[in-house]
Amino acid sequence: MIQINENYTKLQASYLFVEIARRVSEFQKSNPGKELIKMGIGDVTKPLPKACLDAFHSGVDEMASEDSFKGYGPEKGYAFLRELIAEHDYKSRGVEISADDIFVSDGAKCDTGNFQELFSQDIKVAIPDPVYPVYVDTNVMAGRTGEATNQRYEGLTYMEGTLENGFVPSPEGLENADLIYLCYPNNPTGATATKEQLKAWVDYAKANKSLILFDAAYVAFIRDESIPHTIFEIPGAEEVAVEFRSYSKTAGFTGTRCAYTVIPSACKVWDSKGNEYILKDLWNRRHSTKFNGVSYPVQKAAAAVYSPEGKKQVKELIDYYLNNAAIIRESITDAGFEYTGGINSPYIWVKTGTDSWATFDTILNKAGVVITPGTGFGKCGEGYIRISAFNSLENVRKAMIGISEALK
Repeated sequence: MIQINENYTKLQASYLFVEIARRVSEFQKSNPGKELIKMGIGDVTKPLPKACLDAFHSGVDEMASEDSFKGYGPEKGYAFLRELIAEHDYKSRGVEISADDIFVSDGAKCDTGNFQELFSQDIKVAIPDPVYPVYVDTNVMAGRTGEATNQRYEGLTYMEGTLENGFVPSPEGLENADLIYLCYPNNPTGATATKEQLKAWVDYAKANKSLILFDAAYVAFIRDESIPHTIFEIPGAEEVAVEFRSYSKTAGFTGTRCAYTVIPSACKVWDSKGNEYILKDLWNRRHSTKFNGVSYPVQKAAAAVYSPEGKKQVKELIDYYLNNAAIIRESITDAGFEYTGGINSPYIWVKTGTDSWATFDTILNKAGVVITPGTGFGKCGEGYIRISAFNSLENVRKAMIGISEALK
């Protein structure tokens, strides 16, 4: 008899965005023809930058000739892309990351979800709340938790984010966490972390032989140069951290699929007997076993992000979404609600003080706008909603008029 992995039965309800899609589908069936503006999931709406599109076409054309055709590529990614990443995203900021430390993949979601496979079942996992659901659910699937009670799983340590701490939890009082998930600029709250705040986490990880999984998928939205663009700007982080980045929000690759993970050679982990291992080697073994690499044309398109034209076009793209965020912030301020995010982030995290799913339904039915209920990101998300800046300027303006009216 074939038996299931019973850890899957512990998962709470359906995945957040699946439930949103279900409610939206029901709304559309009941309101045929009514305009719907989606500002819920973090999916981009503007097309690829022209530099990336031209490079993409060039890569496809190369596949049409025997002289330039590419079959299986290197699992870690083509050297031309990894070298550009090392130079422009790290060395340009005074951070010594080599091309050999970089693994190109098809998404930061995939890598942040899969990375926990490298570690034993009995490690202690610390997760922020509110949190991107993938961090939680993949550890549940792996069998590291008990059942869920009141939105929290037995066996996980939850680090609470609140308005009072700016949604940046501190390691103070945290007991013996082995694997720590951090995400800044944060999804869902839009909060950012200072160098001092990240230094506290690096110091904790070094003192406790912990590992930080740092999700930096939204780094392109940082405009404040005092905010670290990578955790590796913090001295010592190369010994205790892994960083995940994505071209999805940076350059509109949500459907094109390209990202990368950085694991410095200095980062070490241990087995149950205390023997030391180079973490990069373990991930390389997993990566090369379970992944066949990102397609050549897609990597060509990603490399174009670093060209002079690509940099200019990506900045214009990010500026467009940040302008949308500014409009959302202004509307939320005028409506009298507290919020975080929307300055160095595409997300605005709004405190409504009301039931999150009820607020979702109210805004959907009265305004025809899809937002994200905060409770879907954890217990601390109750009473909040997340509004995404990923849409057209026209739609954002219309949506915020509708949301303001719906929340009166």
